[in-house]
Amino acid sequence: AQLGLKTACAESRETLGGTCLNVGCIPSKALLHAAKVIDETHAMASHGISFSAPQIDIDKLRTHKEKVIGKLTGGLGAMAKMRKVTTVRGYGTFVGSNHVEVEETSGTGQEKTGKKQVVQFKHAIIAAGSQAVRLPFMPDDPRVVDSTGALALKGVPKKMLILGGGIIGLEMGT
Repeated sequence: AQLGLKTACAESRETLGGTCLNVGCIPSKALLHAAKVIDETHAMASHGISFSAPQIDIDKLRTHKEKVIGKLTGGLGAMAKMRKVTTVRGYGTFVGSNHVEVEETSGTGQEKTGKKQVVQFKHAIIAAGSQAVRLPFMPDDPRVVDSTGALALKGVPKKMLILGGGIIGLEMGT
């Protein structure tokens, strides 16, 4: 679009940015920053500066994380609008060498509406993103969450097991 091409983007979420910006790396980094500040205050004790134990208001921390996401997704959306990128909300599937069928989604999640539309193109860039998979050997238990669920926990668990060695899993472990 920036170079003058007519551009369309299929995005299943309510906001642009995919997994990383909406429910992955960026929200993780917002929380990691808070954890780093807490670690740094503990480290200052060896320099003669001590702080009391932190009081964590999980709701305010979650609000901060959501503001970071909102600012970045809002900026990305504004940039796409400014460059006249057509955004089609849904999942795209190639149905020909120059056509993508988009199964539309709605709501704050990625619920399929049942509606479909076909987008014609000359050139395509495939940026499929990522999505957590349900491991078949894991029990159906409310304590078992994917990375998106971990970012929305109502409290701070005393212990947590992380399965997965991808960047989001590593950030969750950190």
